[in-house]
Amino acid sequence: MLSLGAIGFVTPLLLAALVALPALWWLLRATPPAPVRRMFPGISLLLGLQDAERMPARTPWWLLALRIAMLAMAILGLSGPLLNPASDVEQGDGALLIVMDGGWASASNWSARRQEARQILQRAGRSGRAVHLVSLADAEPDLAPRAAADWLGVLDDMQPMAWAPDRAGFAEQLDALDDIGASIWITDGLGDDGGLPDALAALGRVEVVMPTQTALALAPARFEDGQLVTHVLRAPNAAPQVVPLQVIGTDAAGVERVLDQVEVTLGADEVRNRVAIDLPLELRNRVTRLVLAAPYRSAGATVLTDDALQRRRIALVSSARSGEGQSLTEPLHYLRTALTPVAEVVEPLLSEVLDAAPDIVMLADVANFSDDERNALQDWVRDGGMLVRFAGPRMAASTVGQMERDPLLPVRLREGGRNLGGAMSWGDPKRLRPFPQGTLFDGLALPEDVDVVSQVMAQPDPDLAERTLVALEDGTPLVTARDEGRGRVILFHVTATPRWSSLPLSGLFLEMLDRIARVAQSGEQGAQALTGAIWTPERVLNGMGDIMDVQRLAGVSGERLADAAPAPDAPPGLYRAGVRGHAYNVTDDATSLQALELPAGIASRGYAVRAEQDLTGPVLAGALILLLVDILATLALGGRLRPAARAGMTGLALMLFMGAQDVKAQSVRDDPGAIYATSETVLAYIRTGDVEVDRISRAGLTGLSTVLTQRTAIEPAPPVAVDIERDELAFYPLLYWPITDAQAPPGPEAVVRINTYLRSGGMILFDTRDTHLAGGSEGPGNAQLRRLAGQLDLPSLERIPADHVMTRAFYLLDDYPGRYVGAPVWAEASLAPVDLDGVPFRNLNDGVSPVIIGGNDWAGAWAMDDQGSFIRPVGRGVSGERQREMAFRFGVNLVMYVMTGNYKSDQVHVPALLERLGQ
Repeated sequence: MLSLGAIGFVTPLLLAALVALPALWWLLRATPPAPVRRMFPGISLLLGLQDAERMPARTPWWLLALRIAMLAMAILGLSGPLLNPASDVEQGDGALLIVMDGGWASASNWSARRQEARQILQRAGRSGRAVHLVSLADAEPDLAPRAAADWLGVLDDMQPMAWAPDRAGFAEQLDALDDIGASIWITDGLGDDGGLPDALAALGRVEVVMPTQTALALAPARFEDGQLVTHVLRAPNAAPQVVPLQVIGTDAAGVERVLDQVEVTLGADEVRNRVAIDLPLELRNRVTRLVLAAPYRSAGATVLTDDALQRRRIALVSSARSGEGQSLTEPLHYLRTALTPVAEVVEPLLSEVLDAAPDIVMLADVANFSDDERNALQDWVRDGGMLVRFAGPRMAASTVGQMERDPLLPVRLREGGRNLGGAMSWGDPKRLRPFPQGTLFDGLALPEDVDVVSQVMAQPDPDLAERTLVALEDGTPLVTARDEGRGRVILFHVTATPRWSSLPLSGLFLEMLDRIARVAQSGEQGAQALTGAIWTPERVLNGMGDIMDVQRLAGVSGERLADAAPAPDAPPGLYRAGVRGHAYNVTDDATSLQALELPAGIASRGYAVRAEQDLTGPVLAGALILLLVDILATLALGGRLRPAARAGMTGLALMLFMGAQDVKAQSVRDDPGAIYATSETVLAYIRTGDVEVDRISRAGLTGLSTVLTQRTAIEPAPPVAVDIERDELAFYPLLYWPITDAQAPPGPEAVVRINTYLRSGGMILFDTRDTHLAGGSEGPGNAQLRRLAGQLDLPSLERIPADHVMTRAFYLLDDYPGRYVGAPVWAEASLAPVDLDGVPFRNLNDGVSPVIIGGNDWAGAWAMDDQGSFIRPVGRGVSGERQREMAFRFGVNLVMYVMTGNYKSDQVHVPALLERLGQ
């Protein structure tokens, strides 16, 4: 290929013919020798005659220039001109390697990256080059070469992953590729290059496509000074930005909503911005995640929250109760007063304490347990629970934990107690020693008015010092703690009332209890709290930051979560081990974003502003126009233009006359589209404006029509596209409406037309095509669907019940798969079921659902080309073919449901259906 700026030529050798144009000009301008003059007597007979056709002695210069320009355009057109041609890297010998980072940082402008890769594939396809297309975030990248056209369907299905790309790992695999002639790396612009540019350069020429703006991220959320705190992260050398930050949580009905939104202003070159959000306690306990809204959405711009931000449920249990009117001496009064503002307090019986599913159990002077109570508490603590005990007369008089270690006590105790400051005391009341660094209460202010008059004593075991959290000034322990399994046991060696110390009367007591409530199951105990357990994913994120179904993801060891970043074997999400929850996010407190720095000699560019365009057709059309102009000019110079014009006008008048006769014979000419739609059974799809989506919609309905013709009495004609703003909808029994991001909401006239269609018996199948992105939750296409259908008169919806008539309209079905499977499918809410011989069947004789809503990409599963081959892959192997077959069966049932209504819901069909069901 020869490139001249923005113009390129596929076959530049043909341009050599342009050199001959000057010689051709000279030949055409050459004048033959003048004739010899001879007198001929008979010439007198011709005198006075006029010759209507004249031939000039010399061709005019402008006509020669016109012909030279015509030949030049013909030569240029045959040379394969291209506007915005491919770069030199995309041309040449050998296979082309296209590398996409494909990680979370690629999500925010994924459509632009995919469009860039599509253009590269199209250019490579025109040159006939084999292509390797690799996403560095895939667990097992496909390194096999394919034709460029074969990668287009794969590219459509490719989605960003929720972890960082493995550049270093892929660089090590490049030795296996020995056919690479050039490489193009579409990068996210973040992080270390991992040695990938040098490895690519060793294979051939390299070009790096850099984004204009790199991705942003969020640091994990923390609760500091009564506020929800996070940090917005970005790479250096960035321009000022205003970023929307959303706090998402559940409402009173359990539905996720945006609880708060703030605008975060990032100054020039600011790489870490602290954001503090004030939320009422009720809302803070409902927060599930923080996200940067579009266009910054990604897994890195989403942080999940775990139990650290939730309101704790604390169970209080006492061995005794005070009488009425003695609340200040009641054993639980001070605990209840201190904990109620920061936690949910319950007071069950000791035997029922675990039935309340508490996060923390606090026992006030409870010394003895039954065997069942002791075993249950031990198992609960070892599984991650926190047990906080307060001493008292009963514990001091008990012999439990003196001779041997008690799993429900952090240390061994000495018999009896210690009195300070009385007539029989050992000395004066003692005050507190400063809190040791790195312990649970490190950082709390130490008041001077707290003193201790009695306490239970700990045995002086070798490990006593390391288990002491708070000590008196003489070194005797006041608060001790010990890890038991994955949980913790804490003992206050004084009572929970002012009877033994003034601690319950101080502000320190409130702060200590609040610190205990915050660290319980919060993950603030660091990596040590993760180890030793298998953590099961409860919900995970995809690359866009949306919640996905965990499907069949296996449990992950705590060591894996503690030591490594998210990867295919452990995607970011919320993990649980027993009662403990852990938010495993893309970022952590130490994360900082760095801009990618390329080695010297590696070329880089931005995304292509304009796609490559083939100019062959327009240039050759221009040459043809010049040829027509030349013909007219030649006729004019020869004096023959006027007769030719008269002949043309006569032919035009004859055509108009024949057309008028045809109009007279048929005064009203019907719309051919209306005739076609009403004379045949025609399935239709909504034209979205996206060429690829519309192509798959047509191919999908074509495939479904073929199957209907083969298997049923319905023989649909080829499907048609419908413009909801202009076309009449009443001719079509079923409209397939794929949801895309670029669609605009229907206008007022279209809304009236659609509502009339739905009320008149038509059906629309809305397909958000996003089940693979949403998993078991609401996908991103649902928001677009709500925007498009917000003004439509849609009925109340419900998930299609198991006894719905569509499950038996032709085939017996229990699911409705397309290319994807698993998402709920919705239809108009039907009447309550009625029983027939003990088996429920719904009486649906009053109508058919006007809408069916789902996200399984049914057209993609039905799509066939002109040769009857399937266009889009479905699943893998035999299971994939089975899934495609079930998708066709759903399509058949859907059309039969539309055409025959609720015919199969009549009670007369129940015996036959029950027989087929084996009941």
